[in-house]
Amino acid sequence: MKKLDWYILKKFLTTFVFTMLTITVIAVVIDTSEKADDFVKSGLSTWGIVTHYFFGFIPFIMSMIFPLMVFIAAIYFSSKMAAQSEFVAILAGGVRYNRMLRPYVVGAFILGTFFWFASQFWVPKANEIRTNFQSTYIDPRSTYNGDLYHSNNFYLRVNTDTYVGLRYYDTTLKRAGAFFLSKIKNNHVYYNLRAEFMRWDTAKKNWALTNVVEHTNDGLKETARMIPSMNINLNVKPEELKRDEYLKDKFTTPELIRFIRLEEIRGSEGLNTYKEERYHRDATPFSVIILTMMGAVIATRRVRGGSGVLLAIGLVMAALFVIMDKFSVTFATKGNFSPMLAAWMPNIIFSFVALGLYWKAPK
Repeated sequence: MKKLDWYILKKFLTTFVFTMLTITVIAVVIDTSEKADDFVKSGLSTWGIVTHYFFGFIPFIMSMIFPLMVFIAAIYFSSKMAAQSEFVAILAGGVRYNRMLRPYVVGAFILGTFFWFASQFWVPKANEIRTNFQSTYIDPRSTYNGDLYHSNNFYLRVNTDTYVGLRYYDTTLKRAGAFFLSKIKNNHVYYNLRAEFMRWDTAKKNWALTNVVEHTNDGLKETARMIPSMNINLNVKPEELKRDEYLKDKFTTPELIRFIRLEEIRGSEGLNTYKEERYHRDATPFSVIILTMMGAVIATRRVRGGSGVLLAIGLVMAALFVIMDKFSVTFATKGNFSPMLAAWMPNIIFSFVALGLYWKAPK
């Protein structure tokens, strides 16, 4: 890293920080005005709202706009340098075009690495703060699919040979009106258990059953017995039975991977949303590198109209990137599109765009 590299890298990072803070402040002001009534109804103090909501909202909004702010920052400061003929002087001084892009690559890797760690661990913790406030004070009923009591029926595979069902499960009281459990081996049900009532035992940390009928069948002999009450350990906890729309946002990546594996064992459906989120956390930081190089290649040339034209071009390309990203997510979560391919598709396409811009750039 030479003095010229540090000069460009400093401009890149300071412009990014300024742009990020400016847009974040605007987003906070807009969100505060929209949720002013909810903040008043919550009954929390100003500091309570800051700690219970904005400590989560600010990292969340910054993670949403991070790649785009990197792109805009790269275009903005580069176009300013190009307007002052600084790049012309650098190239005329014998510096190769590829060598001139080195500080952009270094800056992109610094920001991309930071964003990767934030996406895996820090942002999910912030999302837990934000979504807890959201589900408690703003939309307490929207985190559940359907009525809290009458439509919450669950059918799960708890391990390789055990299947359970809970009917009329109440997510608030942690109890079900009916319960059944079946164990299957070689397509043969060798154990079946049914109970009229089921509830979570907070003292024993397992499930308490009432009016139980237990059947066993070894192929030759079948037995049945009535049990007034019993406790049973399942590989299911009450919080896992809540159909929480914010669940994927709250998990750190290791937790999300474990959740997906467990749900696959259980035979759960609708996991593409979680898988896409898992791959998206790796793909989005990589997009920082792609967008940085695109911004550098676009803005290092001097064009008629100055930085305003380049910023307009950058905003259009950023909008196309966001639209493509949203479309691929929708195809993965609502259709049969591969979650991994959906997460990486915008990066793949815009990598070719960046290469095309690079080859056509005046060197």
